[in-house]
Amino acid sequence: MLTILGFAMIATFLVLIMLKKMSPIAALVLIPALFCVFVGKGAKLGDYVIDGVTSLAPTAAMLMFAIVYFGVMIDVGLFDPIVRGILKFCKADPLRIVVGTALLAAIVSLDGDGSTTFMITVSAMYPLYKRLKMSLVVMTGVAAMANGVMNTLPWGGPTARAATALKLDASDIFVPMIPALAVGLLFVIALSYVLGRRERARLGTLTLDEVLVEEKETETVLVGAGGSGDGKTPVRTGGSGSGTATQDETADEDDDDFQGLDPQRATLRPKLYWFNALLTVVLLTSMIMEWLPIPVLFLLGAALALSVNFPHIPDQKARLAAHADNVLNVSGMVFAAAVFTGVLQGTGMVDHMATWMVDVIPAGMGPHMALVTGVLSLPLTYFMSNDGFYFGVLPVLAEAGAAHGVSPLEMARASLVGQPLHMSSPLVPAVYVLVGMAKVEFGDHTRFVVKWAALTCLAILGAGILFGII
Repeated sequence: MLTILGFAMIATFLVLIMLKKMSPIAALVLIPALFCVFVGKGAKLGDYVIDGVTSLAPTAAMLMFAIVYFGVMIDVGLFDPIVRGILKFCKADPLRIVVGTALLAAIVSLDGDGSTTFMITVSAMYPLYKRLKMSLVVMTGVAAMANGVMNTLPWGGPTARAATALKLDASDIFVPMIPALAVGLLFVIALSYVLGRRERARLGTLTLDEVLVEEKETETVLVGAGGSGDGKTPVRTGGSGSGTATQDETADEDDDDFQGLDPQRATLRPKLYWFNALLTVVLLTSMIMEWLPIPVLFLLGAALALSVNFPHIPDQKARLAAHADNVLNVSGMVFAAAVFTGVLQGTGMVDHMATWMVDVIPAGMGPHMALVTGVLSLPLTYFMSNDGFYFGVLPVLAEAGAAHGVSPLEMARASLVGQPLHMSSPLVPAVYVLVGMAKVEFGDHTRFVVKWAALTCLAILGAGILFGII
């Protein structure tokens, strides 16, 4: 019964958010609460939620201060050279922009943190997508898949979890997987090329200057009587209202579209560029070396970045206010997800679902348990947290594989296959950073990305089998 209710709860959640019948936060809270009552453990709902919140509180803290830190770094211009380089490559060609999104997300993913990757990628690419009226779900989908492939880095999380769960060396798992993961990354780039061609066919190709000129011509006309007479005060055409707009309002709209790229923004700190670069390198190195817990590192980094770049308290308050929306959206989503995971784990639904999945595997598939694990990693890492899968399910699968002569190393490598899909799971906090900053509905992102991410996973699995890695 718990198995059926577990799958029913997940299916209900996905259907409601994909059909936009409920917001993700409401669905993450209300649906598990309702199913907790169905299970007959409504009296323990409070305990489950507190357990879930307690387990995810460090993640929420990390995301809150990471958003502030990288938001400040974007404000002061640390990533402007990266943005300019990507824009120089992309120009205003939709195909290049989509491919550039995949490349940028893959490069930034080297730090091992999905939230960082999405913040930098969206900040760099969102203005171009918005200006050219490109599909924003293409941006979020490509970024999530590229990050999912790179998330298998030893310091990214899944590889370390697999190594810990099976008592293996992380390098023994990861290094042989590099060829298969390279195929996965090439598949994402090839897919971004195809998606970019679609966008190019839909929108055409222009230079950025041509886009700006065209937009001005279609959205503005010269004012006659009552205008300034200088030919510069625009009014919007085609609207049902008065049709008037001031020059300042138009400038404000341009600034909104290019807020991450404006070379004249007041928050730039060019004299502190190398300090900010060194601070970021030290911060990322500390994360990789695990000198301190990641939430503590970002808390210290955010406080130091604000104090040095904006020594006056009103300026610090202004920067915090500027990023408050993202902080609130993401932290709220994380704590809502804590209700979902708390009920799944507290009621025992996860354990029953995992046991059922293992039990339904035919006995004849024993010698092919690595392949089975690779296939199961797609749905299981999507519907579970990485901790639940790697510490709860993988050891059971590995034990079944060992009985048929399949080595733990093969099982561990196969377990990494589902990560491109996992990064778009509603249980991954970083995905809310991605869709929140990109102003994309989570349901729209899910509908778009699931099929392409699943194909990317299968490409990695096929390459692993072909190369004899899995």
